[in-house]
Amino acid sequence: MIEIIEKCKKIVVGIYNKFDASHDFAHIERVMKNAEEILAKEPTASEEVVRLAVLLHDIEDAKYKSHDNPTVLEILQAIGVNGELAQKVFACIESVSFSGGNAKDITSIDGAIVRDADRLDAIGAIGIARTFAFGGARGRKLYDTDEMVRDNMSETEYRGKETASVTHFYEKLLLLKELMVTEEGKRLAEQRHDYMEGFLKQLDHEIGS
Repeated sequence: MIEIIEKCKKIVVGIYNKFDASHDFAHIERVMKNAEEILAKEPTASEEVVRLAVLLHDIEDAKYKSHDNPTVLEILQAIGVNGELAQKVFACIESVSFSGGNAKDITSIDGAIVRDADRLDAIGAIGIARTFAFGGARGRKLYDTDEMVRDNMSETEYRGKETASVTHFYEKLLLLKELMVTEEGKRLAEQRHDYMEGFLKQLDHEIGS
């Protein structure tokens, strides 16, 4: 297992470090740390599947996808992963995306761990930093007090409008605590969620909204 994980890591580091700071390889490392914490509480999970899925989960993210980069399948083939393991990794990756709350169903504890680990990195202090890093990279406003918060969106609607960074908290980040699947993910999300709420309260005070 270790050899396959290391081979995968060597391939993906350079790909992720072409992305902006919200989705660079440091993000992958943090998600891996979160996944390791949850894995310790879930003895039936496959560490190999989880680690590979974490390393590969943003490779084909629509926000960054490039014809210059290999696909997940090409990477798995390059490192010698067999078909059965590849299918399990693909299933985990497919369940990660939020897409306006329209994520695919979780089909395994491995998928639950990867989803929770990724979503933990979207909230708390690091979630705040990543939101503004992404918004800055895309030229988005910090906030827009006149912007309406949307709910019950389709994936097309969710991805189709470039909202202000603060609006993203209300359309996604503040919802994630209740969407955690694993018990450890739920526990870890509590403090991070509370931190975001405190930040937004202070922000409202400072901008006088």
